[in-house]
Formats: sequence, structure tokens, C-alpha cells
Amino acid sequence: MKVIKLFIISLLLALIGCIGSEQSKEKVQKKDWKLSMQSYTFHKFTVIESLAKCKELGLNFIEIYPGHRMGEGFGDALFGYDLTLDQQKDLIEIAKSYDVKIISSGVWTSARDDWEKVFAFAKNMDLKFISAEPLRSDWDVVESLATKYGVQVACHNHPNENSYWTPEILLDNIEDRGYILGSSADVGHFKRMGVEPVSALKELSGRVISLHFKDILKDEVSDNYEDVIWGTGDLDIKLMLEELKSQAFNGYFTIEYESNWDNNLPEIKKSIEYYNSVVEEIFAVTK
Repeated sequence: MKVIKLFIISLLLALIGCIGSEQSKEKVQKKDWKLSMQSYTFHKFTVIESLAKCKELGLNFIEIYPGHRMGEGFGDALFGYDLTLDQQKDLIEIAKSYDVKIISSGVWTSARDDWEKVFAFAKNMDLKFISAEPLRSDWDVVESLATKYGVQVACHNHPNENSYWTPEILLDNIEDRGYILGSSADVGHFKRMGVEPVSALKELSGRVISLHFKDILKDEVSDNYEDVIWGTGDLDIKLMLEELKSQAFNGYFTIEYESNWDNNLPEIKKSIEYYNSVVEEIFAVTK
């Protein structure tokens, strides 16, 4: 009888261990999903003011676009590779004081001779990746520099037919190249170009480094898509997140809220709340 009891206890402990392991796995996987801010959301403000806004939103990561006005303490300087090394160090320290890490910059559309400056700057700033739209003839140069500097390249898709506006165009250019190259998938721009975001994400599986994440709604008067609070537009936020979960995506959801430029924090806060609720739902451990 004692042996049987010990056997039952062992089974229970093993079961508890398995459950704990699965829960831990879910938490780790969910933890790998990070919200970031594309500073263009605050382009009417300075980089320094944008960092303060990130702190107010509880965000710890930011992507800064080249040319963003730096602000207090930097004179007329603009964000980019023309910042001195001292200015770059100062910016990193200021960001730390707001508990924000500058993880990326973009969208870069550089001339071939300037790509080295972009990657050297990214390396000096300790960026994980850059968001870019290289000329299709520049991929050899870009891949070589990405490897040299250890900086990933996430290719963006602006809503025009000269860009990488479909997954097929991007994959045709990088599918035979290393996985240091991938996609910075703008789900709103996909929709604007008539490409369904969930289908696009499926095609880009394994290549999604980051996203410019948003929800958009078509204005009946102008017939244009406008940014709206997540969960209130035409994009299926939950379905996109479920697709990314199925891909074991572990990158950055970069918020780019291109509306109500003067005071969009209330809408962004509601979008973050909606995102958190959906993430909690799709990562809930089934009992």
C-alpha cells in the first residue's frame, strides 16, 4: 500500500511539474512579445519629448526615425548618423533615465554609398535592427554590412508600388539570403494596398523581425484609411496575434499611431489596453 501511495504521489508531482513547465513556457513566450514606439507617432515633438511620452505610456522600447528633431540639449541636431559620438552617448543615457531602450531606427532609404554610415551608427547606438527599404539593387551591399556589423535589417512596406508592398516582392529579394534580413511588416499599409494582413504574415513566416502595428478604419467621406484605437477598425487584431503566436514570433510590435498628432496618448493608451487583453486571452493556459 505504501508503495502504491508513493507511486501516486510521484505521478502527481510529475504532473504538477509538467503543468508548471507548460505555464513557464507560455509566460516566457509571451514575455518575448515587446511593445515599442515608432517615434514618428510623436513627430510634432522632439526625440527627448518622445522618450518622456514612452515613459508615460509604460513603454520600454523605441524606434526613432532618421531626421527626428533631437530637442533640449542637442541644439538643432537631428537623429541620425551625423550625431557626434558624444551626442549618441548622451542620448543613450537620457533614454536610460526614462527606462527606455532605443532598439531600432528607421525607415532608412539610403543611397548605396551611405549604408555603411547607417550600419556603423546602428552599431554605435547598440541597435538590434534597422527598419529600411533598400533599393532592390542594393541587397548585396545591405546584407554584407548587416553581417559585418551584426545588425538585423527589417524591410518596411510603404503603401506605394515602388516599395516592398507585397510579401512576394520582399521574399523574391531575400529568400535566398540570410535570416539577418527580414520584414518590418506594416499591417496597416498592407491593408491600404489591398493585401490582407493575416495572409501577408503567413507568407512572411520566419522572416518577421518586427511590425509597425496599428488598426485602421476606412473613412466613408474621403475613402482613405485612418488610424484608430486598436480593436475598433477594419483589421482583425486577434487573428493577427494568433498567427504570430503560431509562428513563435519573438520580436517587437512597434506602435505607429498616425492620427490626432497633437494629443494621441489617450488613444494609444486604449490601444495598449486592448492589446494586453487580447494577448492575455490568446496566451491563456487551457485547463
